[in-house]
Amino acid sequence: MEHTIIIGAGPCGLAAAIELQREGLSPLIIEKRNIVHSISQYPTYMHFFSSPENLEIGDIPFTTANDKPSRLEALNYYRIAAQRHNVRVQPYETILSIERAQDGFKLSGEDRFGSPRVRYARHVIIATGYFDHPNRLGIPGEDTEKVSHFFREAHPYAGMEVAIIGGSNSAIDAALELERVGAKVTVVYRGAQYSTSIKPWVRPTFEGKVSKGTIAMRFASRITEIADTYVVVQHEHGQEQLANDFVLALTGFHPDRGFLSNAGVTIEAEGYPTFHEDTMETNVPGIYLAGVVASRHEANEIFIESGRFHGRKIVQHMRSQQK
Repeated sequence: MEHTIIIGAGPCGLAAAIELQREGLSPLIIEKRNIVHSISQYPTYMHFFSSPENLEIGDIPFTTANDKPSRLEALNYYRIAAQRHNVRVQPYETILSIERAQDGFKLSGEDRFGSPRVRYARHVIIATGYFDHPNRLGIPGEDTEKVSHFFREAHPYAGMEVAIIGGSNSAIDAALELERVGAKVTVVYRGAQYSTSIKPWVRPTFEGKVSKGTIAMRFASRITEIADTYVVVQHEHGQEQLANDFVLALTGFHPDRGFLSNAGVTIEAEGYPTFHEDTMETNVPGIYLAGVVASRHEANEIFIESGRFHGRKIVQHMRSQQK
């Protein structure tokens, strides 16, 4: 039986593992894909909002030649951090359920070939993040191949009619990249005006593109249907049909509430799981949360700044339980 199994090898899961190792323990991380998979899903040329020192884990300096680190630099940094600390990671294995067992928990899952795997641990830290569970629209056509909840790079969309759903930084950045490669972009946003969260150094550029007509903006609007060659947009003046080749539904993500609930973790009315701020322990003794899975707000990389310290709270609580 393992002392602790951590589910998820993102930055916060790795940071928790390092804190446990400093306590003389040897936690095992189970990751259904690769180390920091969520960051590998970010746009290819993305840069973080945070400065590099606010993303550091394990007392390893994060150096960059830029003001803000890039996605590629972050992938390299967290991979090296895991290697230098000899963090035990089992990649490409999925935990499907957690249930009580004698002196701890039984974790049932499967490897990438579908073969069953069963593990036991006294403690479980869930650090699964959000990015496998996009917020769905619930409209006709959402499941067609032309729709994506992720934006990686602009090149495949050159010369295409692209609708972007959302008004956050991810939507604005994608629109600017798409416009630069010659895509015909329409941003459909439910808000009545620009989001206050847009990066201040980006907003003037975006507003300039909208005022010149190189990017179309639809405020107080939503897409109600996605067809092969068009989308239907609903707004205060009625309905509008727009020619369309692709839809980027950049509507955010949410934790896997079903997985948490099946493990016995309750979900608050606001939609986030029950846990104690000081210890990160859930309502199930021995099950902890780390990282964006514990966020009460929309997940973004800023949460790494605070989530990387969740492991310290967890270790302190485990230590107190042994007294």
